[in-house]
Amino acid sequence: MTQTYPETRGKLTENRALADLTWLRVGGPADALFQPADLEDLQSFLAALDPSVAVFPMGVGSNLIVRDGGIRAVVIRMGRGFNGIEIEGNRVTAGVAMLDAHVARKAAEAGLDLTFLRTIPGAIGGAVRMNAGCYGSYVADHFVSAKAVTRAGELVTLTAEDLNFQYRQTDLPEGYVIVEATFEAERGDPAELEARMADQLARRDASQPTKERSAGSTFRNPAGFSSTGKADDVHDLKAWKVIDDAGLRGFSIGGAQMSEMHSNFMINMGEATAHDLELLGETVRKKVFQNAGLALQWEIKRIGEFSGDPIPDGLAEAQISEA
Repeated sequence: MTQTYPETRGKLTENRALADLTWLRVGGPADALFQPADLEDLQSFLAALDPSVAVFPMGVGSNLIVRDGGIRAVVIRMGRGFNGIEIEGNRVTAGVAMLDAHVARKAAEAGLDLTFLRTIPGAIGGAVRMNAGCYGSYVADHFVSAKAVTRAGELVTLTAEDLNFQYRQTDLPEGYVIVEATFEAERGDPAELEARMADQLARRDASQPTKERSAGSTFRNPAGFSSTGKADDVHDLKAWKVIDDAGLRGFSIGGAQMSEMHSNFMINMGEATAHDLELLGETVRKKVFQNAGLALQWEIKRIGEFSGDPIPDGLAEAQISEA
């Protein structure tokens, strides 16, 4: 049965391929891609959309594998109507489509320290959803509130208690679409904040494959926290370290590889499929468990359907072989 979608002032494209919208450049089509014109357009669309139709909010695709079979849902991708920024006192309110790096720069210009956002790939919606963080700071440390649209089209305000921030995850209710977030930041000298961000960028570019097709860190750190960037930072339970210890730096399957430069970065070497990438990740999980007894958890979000047989859970396979 053909799905009928509500009228919209934004852009609705049915059977829309998604590979070109993700940093890894893989994946099949969504049933539909909706790009709302503004908040009211988003609210009216969701209110009128058949409640049985799933929705998936998508940012800039920086932390995402879309499987080769695509997504049986309406993917909602925010654009110009959601990229504003307002600064008042010590608070910064940013639209969900604002890039993390841009928010950091604008805040620094105003003498506010959100510098940790400068090197985080992606947009503010994903940063809130995943409690993004680095250099010892996280979204949760600065979060005041967020506004979101429910699956029924209602605009609600979310507090930190509602989201229940944890390492690389939140409890955002199913179907909710974040539209903006407000952060509080400490005061700082704009020149010093700019210099700090420049240093962070230099360190990132020296240690991460920023010119490759990647999706940032593949797995969460088993230690349960991000790198602090400080001299006393320890690496024993960092994802890159346990991957290295299992001999998997540079390990590849098909067109997918764990980077030689940073072994917790999965890269598309040119012709990788989503299947290649996910199989590589699950193989790494299996081998790390066999080597160190550690259960790596994905940081990259994987969504959609397989085009062929599902990929076995690497951890489950490892545990079976251990039994």
